[in-house]
Amino acid sequence: MRRALRGQPASRGIALGRVRVRHPQALVVSEQRIRAEDVPGEILRLHRALDAARAELHGLRERLHGALAQEVGEFLDLHAMILDDPELLHGLDDLVSTGRYSADYALKLQRDRLAAVFEGMHDDYFRSRREDLDHVIGRVHAALQRRGDDATTGLSGEILVCDAVAPQELAELQAQGVVAVVAASGSPLSHSAILARSLHLPLVLGAGELLALANDGDALMVDAATGELVLEPGPADLKRYHRRAAELGKEQAQLTRLRRQPTRTQDGVDIRLYANAESREDVAEAHSLGADGIGLYRTEFLFLQRRELPTEDEQFLAYRDLVLGMAGRVVTIRTLDLGADKADHSGLALRTEPNPALGLRGVRLSLAHEALFLTQLRAILRASAYGPVRILVPMICCREEMQAVIALLEAARASLLAESAPTGPFVELGAMIEVPAAALGLPDFIDLVDFVSVGTNDLVQYLLAVDRNHESLASLYTPRHPAMLRLLAEVFSYGRRNGIPVAVCGEMAGEAANVPLLLALGLRDFSLHPSTLLEVRRAIRDADHASLRRRAQSLLRAHDRLAIEKWLAR
Repeated sequence: MRRALRGQPASRGIALGRVRVRHPQALVVSEQRIRAEDVPGEILRLHRALDAARAELHGLRERLHGALAQEVGEFLDLHAMILDDPELLHGLDDLVSTGRYSADYALKLQRDRLAAVFEGMHDDYFRSRREDLDHVIGRVHAALQRRGDDATTGLSGEILVCDAVAPQELAELQAQGVVAVVAASGSPLSHSAILARSLHLPLVLGAGELLALANDGDALMVDAATGELVLEPGPADLKRYHRRAAELGKEQAQLTRLRRQPTRTQDGVDIRLYANAESREDVAEAHSLGADGIGLYRTEFLFLQRRELPTEDEQFLAYRDLVLGMAGRVVTIRTLDLGADKADHSGLALRTEPNPALGLRGVRLSLAHEALFLTQLRAILRASAYGPVRILVPMICCREEMQAVIALLEAARASLLAESAPTGPFVELGAMIEVPAAALGLPDFIDLVDFVSVGTNDLVQYLLAVDRNHESLASLYTPRHPAMLRLLAEVFSYGRRNGIPVAVCGEMAGEAANVPLLLALGLRDFSLHPSTLLEVRRAIRDADHASLRRRAQSLLRAHDRLAIEKWLAR
């Protein structure tokens, strides 16, 4: 029977496929005892399932490359560590051999024991790791239930309907043929949603009703641009789906033709489009799409996938290749931005801070480890000998921090000069505006910087006191807040009056629907993921810059989000 439902759009696209339901990961296994003579065979069955889970993780890592390997690698490493944890393995063996429980029930008992330990911890980070434990146990349980002929059963053409989806699953699901994911929970600003958008995998969240109604094999139509979900679609729905698919095909063909077109408004105003990058693949895509340069290169990915800190030479080679890959276009390298939700394996970033979003992160962490910071600055300066480089410093909140960075940058430059190591003639220095104090206090340190870049993801979070990953607060987390727009207008205006370029490098800049807002407020430099560059370029080319600027005051007089949406609709 046809049912029309609606969820929250998180990654645009449309899909038509068969439903594959995955209920919340709670092991519902009845107690089952085995005979003494069956113990060796049951332990063998258990270890084969563990090996199968390890092989799945290893196979996923082998299939991933570039940005995806970096994005999900930390999760995969953690899951592999859980699978090899002696407490988990010895406990399972003991439950089977001594308790004479079946492998399935032993897995449930051990999962419950470890989950209770995680739940009892006072630290939020370790409590949050229970979700990872559930994902790992779920893999092993699935392997236990798998029959010999299951290996040929894929997910091609299916839409996963589940309670939640983890970031590390998405690339694997797409590789298996899943055409869309619909989840009951999650936030459009979560890591999963951001990764889904970079994969161009349709994702709809907040669809708990569908999880309760859908069954394996049902037909489902998904429009992840609007959040529309149609279970068992009728003839009119299917006609509408095919018409929409044809429209999207034409749209993609039009976008492809924009690869070499200038980023210029209808009234002839040139806008700069930079790309955010973290891998060679991102750099190559940015170059091929005609990006004006790299507006944000995330250096923390050199640190996240290892247990020892990268050497100066390792960092230099990565930065040098980045600069060479852009063939003379400017490259903006952000200094280490560990902390908050990004903790490395070396122990550099603290995992036990009571409030990590407000803790030792970004430039604070770098200044707390001066030798490490000097090493990174030396590597960046050496790379600047191969092309134009800018240095971007994250989490700046006061003049004193910029002064400390400048002193270390000069020390790094002096040490390289003493060694006769080549560097570029001039490296620009910039600050990220992601703390409200930096936005309001820009006049206090603008004389120390050559450019600034607004990180809207964190700025919105700190300005509105809303955790961007908190699904219950998703409706409150929005860059389309009157206070946010007024703050951006002040930053853009102050930069323009002082001859300091201002870019926006957060998710806000990568959403084509936000282009009129940002142009009206005075933005000229966008920095975004390469996957959305052509859409934003089209939105800019469709805009009349002078008209938008004339309407800026009416936008800044908006008192709520509804008024901002009405302004956009005019």
